[in-house]
Parts: sequence; structure tokens; C-alpha cells
Amino acid sequence: MAIRPEPLRPAPRVPTGRDPQSIRQRIEALEQMLEGLVAIPGTNKRVGLDVILDFVPGVGPTVAAALGAYLAWEARNLGMSRWQITRMGGNIGVDWVLGLIPIVGAIPDYFFRSNTRNLRIIKRHLDKHHPGTRTIDAPPRR
Repeated sequence: MAIRPEPLRPAPRVPTGRDPQSIRQRIEALEQMLEGLVAIPGTNKRVGLDVILDFVPGVGPTVAAALGAYLAWEARNLGMSRWQITRMGGNIGVDWVLGLIPIVGAIPDYFFRSNTRNLRIIKRHLDKHHPGTRTIDAPPRR
């Protein structure tokens, strides 16, 4: 019995507005791309560009860190505190340093998931200061 691949779905449109709801949708889409783009065959684990870019020595982790820094930039635009943005910068820095280890750096980077941590920080802020953007976090149905 052959396994059928999932059909390709059109990419969702990412809003470009400056309102908190648009920002929330943008950062969730970016986090999904960086941390959960592709399923590892035979498991239910997912990897994204962050781990995949670690296999390109030097340049890959730097590009992944730059993409992760966009989350911190959006957090700054939301008016988050310096402490929260500093924590996010620390997560990005740890992720970048782990990724710099050639080839083997992808393993700890897979488990650290700095972008997911940073998204959680931003969501807490949005839920507290912009409760209208709140969504129910549930795994997607397949």
C-alpha cells in the first residue's frame, strides 16, 4: 500500500497591517515557517528553516537569527518592555551560537526552539494588553 503525500495547499495570506491582530498573524506565520515547516518522516516531529539553515555553515545560522530578530522587532513595535525584548534577544543569541557549531549544531537548535519561546513571550503580552487578538491555540486538524 503506497503512502499518498498531502496535497499542496495555497499559502495563507499574511496581513500587512500594523494593528495587533495583523502582527499576531504575521509572527505566528513566521514562527511556523522557522520552527515547523516540514514533518520528519516516520514521526510527528517538525523542523523548520531554523534547523535546516544550520546545515549551511556560518551563513545559515546568521540568516536564521536575522529572521528570528524580526520577531523582536515586531515586539518592539508593539511597545513591549525592554526586559522582554532583551529576553528575546538572549534567546536569539543562544540559538545563533548553537547553530554556529558545524552540522552538530542543528541538534541542540532543534530542541531549543528560540522562535517558539519568543512567540510565547509576545503572545503573553498581546493577551494581556490586546485581549481582542486572543485566539484558541489548538493543533491543526489533519
